[in-house]
Amino acid sequence: MVEQVTVAVDANGADLGPAEVARGAALAAERGIRVVLFGPAAELGDAGVEVVDAPVSIAKAPDPARAVRSTPEASIVQAVEAVASGRADALVSGGSTGAALAASLFRFKRARGIHRPALAIVVPVPGAPFLLLDAGANVAVRPEHLVQFAHMGAAFMEVVMGVERPRVALLSTGEEPSKGPEDVVAAHEALIESPGAIDFVGNVEGFAIGKGVADVLVADGFTGNVALKVMEGTSDVLLRSVRAAAMSSTRSKLGGLLLRPALRGLRDQIDPEAHGGAVLLGLRQLGVVPHGSFGARGFASAIEVAARGVREDVLGRTHERLAAAGALRRAEASAAAGTVTDQS
Repeated sequence: MVEQVTVAVDANGADLGPAEVARGAALAAERGIRVVLFGPAAELGDAGVEVVDAPVSIAKAPDPARAVRSTPEASIVQAVEAVASGRADALVSGGSTGAALAASLFRFKRARGIHRPALAIVVPVPGAPFLLLDAGANVAVRPEHLVQFAHMGAAFMEVVMGVERPRVALLSTGEEPSKGPEDVVAAHEALIESPGAIDFVGNVEGFAIGKGVADVLVADGFTGNVALKVMEGTSDVLLRSVRAAAMSSTRSKLGGLLLRPALRGLRDQIDPEAHGGAVLLGLRQLGVVPHGSFGARGFASAIEVAARGVREDVLGRTHERLAAAGALRRAEASAAAGTVTDQS
């Protein structure tokens, strides 16, 4: 158990600006987490945490991998380097997902036996939260990547969320094993042929997302990212519509007052900021990528998730789970790292 955890935070690239990230860092520091902020010192104010002046941002770089290699002074590169060198224990970045992934993959490296890293995010469906991966790290995948994502997701839910024997499903166009792209069909066959390793429940169609049929939902990064943003957009539209309807007349306002406690509870359940964002699995160090639109509370949650992951040795325990399930590739079969593409 690590007593004092240090989290390196890239303050550049967030929608609400570096100052909002700094406010989130201050909240996390009040809860006993040591935070080092990398960003423009002039905009960070007195956050009550260590600040490294790093005004250069590559959050909007068209080629994140090239920008990482050519811009060592960038805030995300410096934050990743702090973790890689041992000056910090985990990374949080609310800027470009592509830049965070590229910098992490370049410096952290993949964990031994991992084909591809994956972004895993807990989707806060009321009464049936589930883990979605990949949520945007890999546009194109092979069947063996999806199989490994399934094991990584199951391990994460066991270790972090305390779900005993989580149910794992593939996101596809039909429940039948033959439905979906060739890679999904092949991954389905591979998972069926390894009974007992994980609780594979088959394919899940889009309309069944969030109905509680699976604890882990596996997809390629393109499909997963689109599904995630459709859910986020739909949730936002529904909440706005309920709010507008509740204010449309005197009678509805009175009814809204009666419903307010229940609606507030629902809002809290589906609030993505409460879960801290996506966790980058499959690397040798831990990274958390909150949504760029998060406010201070969301960034504080992301920092807490990173610190908790270090204390509970999420990466080590997940890797042990993968090894026990025989889901790691042989070291001698290692290939070059896959292409990382920003889908955010």
